[in-house]
Amino acid sequence: MTKSIAFLCVATLLSVASFANSSTDSPRPPKKQTATPAAAKSMVQHIVLFKFKPEATPEKVAEIVAAFEALPSKIKEIKGFQWGTNNSPEKLDKGLTHAFILTFDNEKDRDTYLPHPAHKAFGGIVGPWLADVTVVDFTNKGK
Repeated sequence: MTKSIAFLCVATLLSVASFANSSTDSPRPPKKQTATPAAAKSMVQHIVLFKFKPEATPEKVAEIVAAFEALPSKIKEIKGFQWGTNNSPEKLDKGLTHAFILTFDNEKDRDTYLPHPAHKAFGGIVGPWLADVTVVDFTNKGK
């Protein structure tokens, strides 16, 4: 008797769950975003790639990354900050190991960031440890 009641409870729960997940309307495909919002189109992406000198220890690199990560709290024009290490299997990195993307609302904000004292101070921290650096900025032209 107890097994029959347990079976009925489980069957009832499964029926309720199945009903709750069903819909009388046909499922709608996810809305495809065809255009980038206007605000995002004017945003400037500031891409910075580092190649560290061989004498830069992992501890020194971590210190430099931490100093870079601190910039958004010191420079209000930075709207976004991302970073990571190269993991591309293509072997086209030319020794560049660390990538950083800073986002600005517009070119004016990026231009304010460049001579900012906190950015200049960071340059003094990272500069002696760099074998190479590449910087590319762009404003989204995508549709």
